[in-house]
Amino acid sequence: MSQEVNQAGLEPPKKWKVIGPGLVVAATGVGAADMVATLAAGSRYGYGLLWAVIIGVVLKIVLVEGTARYSITTGNTILEGWRKLGRWPLWYFGPYIVIWGFVYGASAMSSTALPLAALFPSVPLWIFAVGTALLGFALVWLNRYAAFEKITAILVGIMFFTIVGLAILAVPNLPEMFTGFVPLLPEGGLLYTLALAGGVGGTITLAAYGYWLREKGWYQPKFMRVMRLDNTMAYVMTGIFVIAMMIVGAEVIRAAGVAVSSGDQGLLDLTAVLEDEYGMVIAKVFLVGFFAAAFSSMLGVWNGVSLMFADFWANVRGKGSEHPDAKAHGKYFRFYLIWLTFPPMLLLMLDQPIALVLAYGVMGSLFMPFLAITLLPLLNGSRWGIPAEWKNRWYTNTALVITAALFVWLGGYQLVSKVMDVVAG
Repeated sequence: MSQEVNQAGLEPPKKWKVIGPGLVVAATGVGAADMVATLAAGSRYGYGLLWAVIIGVVLKIVLVEGTARYSITTGNTILEGWRKLGRWPLWYFGPYIVIWGFVYGASAMSSTALPLAALFPSVPLWIFAVGTALLGFALVWLNRYAAFEKITAILVGIMFFTIVGLAILAVPNLPEMFTGFVPLLPEGGLLYTLALAGGVGGTITLAAYGYWLREKGWYQPKFMRVMRLDNTMAYVMTGIFVIAMMIVGAEVIRAAGVAVSSGDQGLLDLTAVLEDEYGMVIAKVFLVGFFAAAFSSMLGVWNGVSLMFADFWANVRGKGSEHPDAKAHGKYFRFYLIWLTFPPMLLLMLDQPIALVLAYGVMGSLFMPFLAITLLPLLNGSRWGIPAEWKNRWYTNTALVITAALFVWLGGYQLVSKVMDVVAG
């Protein structure tokens, strides 16, 4: 455990000092793809799906709080909890984290490089992709959690104030905006509704929250209120950020009559519209916010998922979660950090193999329901080690069931779409 853990583990911090792992997990979960999904929803339906954003924020708060509550009340990591459920969670998680990391690494590099290539068009995209990956690698390899959290907070501040400032500049239609809180489903809007409610801010890093709590030092039941405040405030900020993107989609993209491309390219479409509407300076400021969002996601994965892999492999090897090899900057942590950074660079030059795309699509689409489903027994049964006073209430179980069903439906849809795209291609 880091020195910060020994210091921070003495007493819970005062409320005004609660800026921690929640901010990291929320920032990591909102990447370029989520920004494009929200932008597209706003350009198509205006504020009609604002209610879905609110539901999504609530579901993420419940999901992340559940993983953290299990860890700080039992003293076990989420990996140890999955082991208590049998061998099947590890059989799923092992191949998933290896394949996911390989493909995600290339995707993260491209997302982070896009705004830089737009700012400096004379430099090839691949140079920025490799350069940002190496920078992220160095920042995570050389720095402990305290420095990593501060760097992430700076990036979050840049992306938050850039996008919220842009939304204010767009002058939202407040009367129309308030109608978006009424849960109505626009024609043809089912997929966008599910994506906003279930997809925005939802990645494997939700399960990394408990590991960041341990790094921070908030790993005992006395930190429960602090954790809940940290988690809630972080996702409230995420909700404001996503609503700001929806405002930009509704007031800028829809007004311009421009179709937003799928994938990260959609944010470059917005850049062109912003330049026409507000001038080059505003467009470049947005690109800086775009970079901050993409790079904060990269850093969060490089750190958080490496922690999860280290814990996973240490448990597979029979060493347990308290072994030094299971911790940050141990040899398993560093191995996975290398895996995230260097092998994926090959995908920047090669088309993704069909088998890899299919495997990634299968396991990626099923991770979020996997997390929600495994939390149900872990947070309800005494045999899994959670004290009776910290078990789920009926409303928490209801939220987890809804979350699991939502992610199963959305994951299945995404899986079928991915297979169809590969077959058609």
